[in-house]
Amino acid sequence: VQLQASGGGLVQAGESLRLSCVAYGIFLADRYIGWYRQAPGNQPELVARISPGGSTEYADFVKGRFIVSRDNDEHSAYLQMNSLQPDDTGIYYCKSNRIGRPTYWGKGTLVTVSS
Repeated sequence: VQLQASGGGLVQAGESLRLSCVAYGIFLADRYIGWYRQAPGNQPELVARISPGGSTEYADFVKGRFIVSRDNDEHSAYLQMNSLQPDDTGIYYCKSNRIGRPTYWGKGTLVTVSS
């Protein structure tokens, strides 16, 4: 049972990345999926979240730039990150949760944005 995040890398400011979060042994369709990031020296912060029904919410600092989506048939979620800025640098994690059920965190994927 695990979540696996991937897709991070080193990009220049203004470029894009697409992160993936794949669930193994977890029924993802009835769970919230959240993307969090942790910058060096900071606590993890919520970037975006998608409900089982597809409703989305975003942190103010990514609105209009990032898009969260999910594909329940593929047991996956995605975070399309556009117009990346150096402040977006950090380790990105996906989290899956449902009330009354265990919460799962994936290992992070590092995103580095150079100026």
